[in-house]
Amino acid sequence: MWPEVRGALRGAVGEVLGGAPARRRAGVWGPQELVPRKRGGTSGPNGAPQQPPDVSLLGGPPPAPRASGQSAPPPMPAAHTGPGCPGLGPGRLFHRDAALGALAADDIRRAREARRKVGPEEAAGAPRQKLSERARERTVPASRVGRLASFGGLAVGLGIGALAEVAKNSLNGEAKPRDGSGSVLGSSPFLSEANAARIVDTLCKVRGAALKIGQMLSIQDNSFLSPQLQRIFARVRQSADFMPAWQTRRVLAEELGQDWREKVASFEETPFAAASIGQVHLGVLRDGTEVAMKIQYPGIAQSIRSDVENLLALLRLSAVLPAGLFADNTLRVLQRELEWECDYRREADCARSFRQLLAGDPFFEVPRVVGELTTQRVLTMELGSGVPLDQCQELPQDVRNEICLNVLHLSLRELFHFRFMQTDANWANFFYDAGKHQVTLLDFGASRPFSREFTHHYIEVVKAAADGDRAKVLQKSKDLKFVTGFETKEFEEAHVDTVMILGEPFSTPGLFDFSGQSTTRRVQALIPVMLRHRLTPPPEESYALHRKLAGCFLLCAHLRARIPCHGLFQELYGQYWARERGA
Repeated sequence: MWPEVRGALRGAVGEVLGGAPARRRAGVWGPQELVPRKRGGTSGPNGAPQQPPDVSLLGGPPPAPRASGQSAPPPMPAAHTGPGCPGLGPGRLFHRDAALGALAADDIRRAREARRKVGPEEAAGAPRQKLSERARERTVPASRVGRLASFGGLAVGLGIGALAEVAKNSLNGEAKPRDGSGSVLGSSPFLSEANAARIVDTLCKVRGAALKIGQMLSIQDNSFLSPQLQRIFARVRQSADFMPAWQTRRVLAEELGQDWREKVASFEETPFAAASIGQVHLGVLRDGTEVAMKIQYPGIAQSIRSDVENLLALLRLSAVLPAGLFADNTLRVLQRELEWECDYRREADCARSFRQLLAGDPFFEVPRVVGELTTQRVLTMELGSGVPLDQCQELPQDVRNEICLNVLHLSLRELFHFRFMQTDANWANFFYDAGKHQVTLLDFGASRPFSREFTHHYIEVVKAAADGDRAKVLQKSKDLKFVTGFETKEFEEAHVDTVMILGEPFSTPGLFDFSGQSTTRRVQALIPVMLRHRLTPPPEESYALHRKLAGCFLLCAHLRARIPCHGLFQELYGQYWARERGA
């Protein structure tokens, strides 16, 4: 039925045909409408410009509102909009050649026919992202007792499942996982397929800190989780269970007032996404703008400490966490990050910062925050479009290369230029829209700043690894306090080996082929030595940073990218010190 009419012409000729104007989607027209998007800075209610937040305060409480006439904070660093990344080639055109101003009479007739046949759901522009078919409506256990009961039931189930797995393997004469993958966690009876399913079911039920850790596991590659376990854990990344409508309405009333429905034209009570901290609903503002409303699960913020302790106990039971890991330090850092993620006002400030930093970027899009519908537990942003990056495996090689190069380039810019990084590497936070050839960035709750001292030392560690300078890697690691200088020679060698392996993409001239890399397996072979001889925990900044960089590398491997990492880093290194000398 001439599908272009429903998309390309519905918005363009809406006023010509009469009736209500077509609604906007995410503040831009969707990819099928072929209308160039207006880019620019952020704006608040009634189009008033928003003041950028003070990024230096983002590690703690959100900044207080400024009084009228009070001076604004220093401007954010400008986003890099130079000639492009090395290896990208000329930029793509963004559908700016549509000539919709001269429609023929026959076009108008067919457009009218198309409008008459569009159903209410299609006309509303339903969000592309949908809940997993396995997601269920389940009340979130908000009390500590209720959440503890869920973890206790899981512990019993894991023990029974592990005994069953050991018995089954003994009867079959098997000492290793049947999949033959050799994965790090594949040989543990506590992480059999049945037990993995039990873990995922409990994580999706309790959500919160426990599910966040499960999501970290879900993006590991075959060397860490077997393919069978990856498929099971994929559910925690794709969709948690969602809370019933009565719980949703209660949170909205507590945060936005009993009259919250009067502030929107419509609200879908069934979410289209459910994650670790909250779930996301489709809403429509009074002006027709479609928005994503993220609503925090009740009791999540208050349960962070107990959730992390409960899950760590389970992981120790299943031998997933080595005894030599600095678990208390890891717990403290993770707890702080999760507390940040539960503060939706802070996340809104971070999103505004990234929208400003990336204003004018042709590849990345940050949706606008709707301030009047954002509180401590409700975050409203314009609706994005596209599919998660892990669903882009079948795209052409050049498109996958470009996606991965841009994502890696952005991550390095965040660290070495902005000194402000969105550290959640969950692939569901990056949505690729093939029609616009853009990636929409989502979920800024884990964003954090980095000090100049840290980035000065860290960029030199990467440079030393790229240059093959082992002595400098060790010295800069001491400057960063990764090592004390009193460790054994065996530990120092293992540490430097790890850094050199991680630096291989930046040391290889030309294109680095991520599809053939064995980085994860080689690094994991060195972990036992480092855990046995480590004298100090890593610096706090490194936890989130390495999680993000590992996520980028795993994405590149997942999409089988071939990109010029060496040239990319060398350019960024030169730009970094040029800025510092000019500062």
